[in-house]
Amino acid sequence: MTAEIYRAIADGILIGGVYALMAVGLTLIFGVLDIINIAQGVLVVLGAYLSYSLSARLHLDLFLGLLITVPAMFIVGVVIHYAFIRRLRGRERTAMTLLVTYAVALIIEGILYEIYGPNDKELTASYVSSSVHIFGFYLPYIYLYGFALALVLVGALYALLYRTRFGRSVRATMQDETAARLIGIDVNKVAAITFGVGVAVTATGGMMYGATYGGFNPNSGYDLISRLLAIIILAGMGSIGGALVASIFMLTVESLVTIWSPQWSIIVFYGALVIVLVVHPTGFFGRQPVRAQ
Repeated sequence: MTAEIYRAIADGILIGGVYALMAVGLTLIFGVLDIINIAQGVLVVLGAYLSYSLSARLHLDLFLGLLITVPAMFIVGVVIHYAFIRRLRGRERTAMTLLVTYAVALIIEGILYEIYGPNDKELTASYVSSSVHIFGFYLPYIYLYGFALALVLVGALYALLYRTRFGRSVRATMQDETAARLIGIDVNKVAAITFGVGVAVTATGGMMYGATYGGFNPNSGYDLISRLLAIIILAGMGSIGGALVASIFMLTVESLVTIWSPQWSIIVFYGALVIVLVVHPTGFFGRQPVRAQ
């Protein structure tokens, strides 16, 4: 039983890294723009399909393919912002973005159905199906690489937000949009780039999702969004580092419960969210927009 517990903890930590790659873009967008991006799950699936196309048709390595999919997803994010988000104004803006991003999700889903069809696809590579023996059990290489990628990504976003001129513009816009305009910051441009970055990092989560979850189809995004929203709420809306911590916590709890009762694992996932929020309503790190913990 002790070995099973250790394995469950290791699995929870590593799978949590995969979920962090999918959730960090969502929490970045909310923290800066007050936009709850319901399309995040479908964008993850879009990232998986882009990796699939590069791998299956061009025989490009999954991680090397990120050099193409990340910029491509950034462009997608900027286009979505300019086409659908930028025009929303007023007190109801946040609520309206729920409807708009849901519509975006339906559009992307329809396009994916038209191009790829309804059948499941999967990402394959030598490191997807191979493992390394550590501490008495086997850990898939792809999960180890994914966890390392999550740490790098969180560090890169921290550097972007706190070590660059653009990051200062982002934080100024977040704190007081009117004042930011008065000192010459192009608020619309900052918002579009921020949304683009939030969608771009989703390409990494999409690739990892496609490589670790066996199969995916255009409808897979709906299974993801509820979990991703739970993670960023638990983290503290807008906390980038908190998204990583919350992902690891939630997936580790779920993995441990699976040892005793797989049927209860999904219930415990959301039960842990409720308990933490009752004790600490603002989540692990409070609502600190774009704050990397």
